[in-house]
Amino acid sequence: MTATPDDSALTEQGLPAAGRGRILLIACGALAREILDLKDRNGWSHLDLTCLPAILHNHPEKITQAVRDAVARHSNRYDQVFVVYGDCGTGGLLQAACDEIGVEMVPGPHCYSFFEGNARFAQTDEATAFYLTDFLVRQFDAFVWKPLGLDRHPQLLDMYFGNYESLVYQAQTDDPALTEKARACAERLGLRFERRVTGYGDLETVLAGWARG
Repeated sequence: MTATPDDSALTEQGLPAAGRGRILLIACGALAREILDLKDRNGWSHLDLTCLPAILHNHPEKITQAVRDAVARHSNRYDQVFVVYGDCGTGGLLQAACDEIGVEMVPGPHCYSFFEGNARFAQTDEATAFYLTDFLVRQFDAFVWKPLGLDRHPQLLDMYFGNYESLVYQAQTDDPALTEKARACAERLGLRFERRVTGYGDLETVLAGWARG
């Protein structure tokens, strides 16, 4: 795969000629860096990765069809195809589509849940917490600040975040620079900062199961 971890467009170039035993992961671009790290660390050379634009999270109504199209484009070249998304705001439509076309997806409502661990996340009641992952800390301006118009209309800050109390940074890696950037994001939003080391959580568990077959 030739894509960099932060590619925002669907990446098809560079996928090797598929053959027996090869598995394709169709993933959200926001998870590319983590998936590539897990592939390298575990020697999952039989797993290929292609990513849909991470910005689709700002338009969840487009995710299901984008996944359908990607599966149709690639499924005849692979023994198995898996979808590395949670529900991600599709209201169950993505799960229904995956069931219909016969592919498995990562369980959980969103990446915040499976990074935390779906069982643990389900037990918490954190409606007043705003979550960031490593990816979202790196891309805070592009995926949070600017899409909400806060770069042009800072007065909207209270309307968007007035009901939040804390910013929870789910750290996949131990990176002091990212921690400081996450802390700065909390300050910009006027929220209490919490860093929670999650690692890759259920994402790693699920990928390991798929890799073993």
